[in-house]
Amino acid sequence: MVTRLVRASRIDFTNLRRELELPTQFPLAAQREADLSAARVAGELTARTASRSSTDRTDIPFVTIDPATSRDLDQALSLHRQASGYRVYYAITDVAAFVLPGGDLDAETWRRGQTIYLPDGKVPLHPVSLSEGVASLLPGQVCPAVLWTLDVSTDGSLRDVRVERAVVRSRAKLDYGSVQAAIDAGGAIEEPIALLPELGRRLVARGLERGAMNLPIPEQELEPDDGGWRLVLRAPLPAEEWNAQISLLTGMAAGRMMLDGRVGLLRTMPRPRPDAVAKLRAAAPSLGVAWADGASVGEVLASLDAASPGGAAFVDHAAELLRGAGYTPLDGGVPDEPEHGAVAAVYAHVTAPLRRLADRFATEVCLHLAAEQEVPGWVREALPRLPEAMQSSDRRASTAERGAVDLAEAVLLERRVGEEFEATVLDVNEAARPGGVIAVDDPPVRARCEGVLPLGQRVRVKLAVADPRRRQVLFEVVRSL
Repeated sequence: MVTRLVRASRIDFTNLRRELELPTQFPLAAQREADLSAARVAGELTARTASRSSTDRTDIPFVTIDPATSRDLDQALSLHRQASGYRVYYAITDVAAFVLPGGDLDAETWRRGQTIYLPDGKVPLHPVSLSEGVASLLPGQVCPAVLWTLDVSTDGSLRDVRVERAVVRSRAKLDYGSVQAAIDAGGAIEEPIALLPELGRRLVARGLERGAMNLPIPEQELEPDDGGWRLVLRAPLPAEEWNAQISLLTGMAAGRMMLDGRVGLLRTMPRPRPDAVAKLRAAAPSLGVAWADGASVGEVLASLDAASPGGAAFVDHAAELLRGAGYTPLDGGVPDEPEHGAVAAVYAHVTAPLRRLADRFATEVCLHLAAEQEVPGWVREALPRLPEAMQSSDRRASTAERGAVDLAEAVLLERRVGEEFEATVLDVNEAARPGGVIAVDDPPVRARCEGVLPLGQRVRVKLAVADPRRRQVLFEVVRSL
């Protein structure tokens, strides 16, 4: 759902790309290797015949659910009811079928780490001949995949897990907006995901029971708009959350498999500190947020109105609890803190290998553990190197995303310095100089503001700085509302 949007005629991201040293193309050797792999794998597959090491599961009616414009599709699902609950078939593109360990393409993916998304085009982890071609789970295309079969009880708990290499074929490419519109209208949705709302809600409830947390933060997105750009504040759709629950379910299964096998790469994050939770709880009444006795942070977040001023400020403060995420390799031992605090479970990244380097290696671990085979040396050797590679690429991706929005905000507001706007106070400095962070109503801008600010309240502010060159926007408080 689009909450608010504003348009700009021209925004140039060239300097941002240059600052981040983002590559413009793949090295010739890596591109050639990708193209040869694409041709080789495509030649091996037909709609009726699996490769020698894979099972033919083109009979399963898979569909993908992604943003409407996406073509790098690495997840497809098919949901089925059982007497004891649900069976989830989750197909993840088998990137290892295309990337030779130690080859030129492998080396280039290590340099990139992950796909970087910018409004004027992405910088892909893999060449588009793979990521948007033969390795993508495009409808009607036969693809090598890693097939997770997850049996889920009626209460949302995981009963059984299987993982194997397979050949699959997606039936349709769906997008979140259309799926949500069909659900809201009470109409029919594609049969392979007809159970998504039911199962998704049960998985969300199960997560809240174990202490999981999800921040309902609207996302600022910059989209092409008739030769220009528009900045959109978009609230997450329920269909997105339900689909994400399938990925989380798979990641938890993978994490548990690795922990039991004592080899792999976990996605970890410390649980929120009790003193930090106590501080958040103490702030709740002043923000108008009800916190029932015995309720977890996740349950409070799930029940509040994130669009209200107090709710928005509470969510911003709750984000402070979710710090310290990283990757933890294991090979023979068990880490002191193996869980991911927001998931409230052991968890691993295995569901986005086209877009994230670590997933290819974590997936190989799971495949070999499931088959009771020794994890290959090239995988084990990579595990201790992956945390640094992913941390570096995470920083670059975050800087690119924030930099693009900062630039858009400055361009949109450049000619409006001196004007006044209404906003919500999200955060307040605890340092000597008064100020904090505000969310402006229109245009949908989040920025620094100087002056004495009432946390979680409405204020009127004046635009003091809007500098596209420095990608900087600054407001000054005028008065409380």
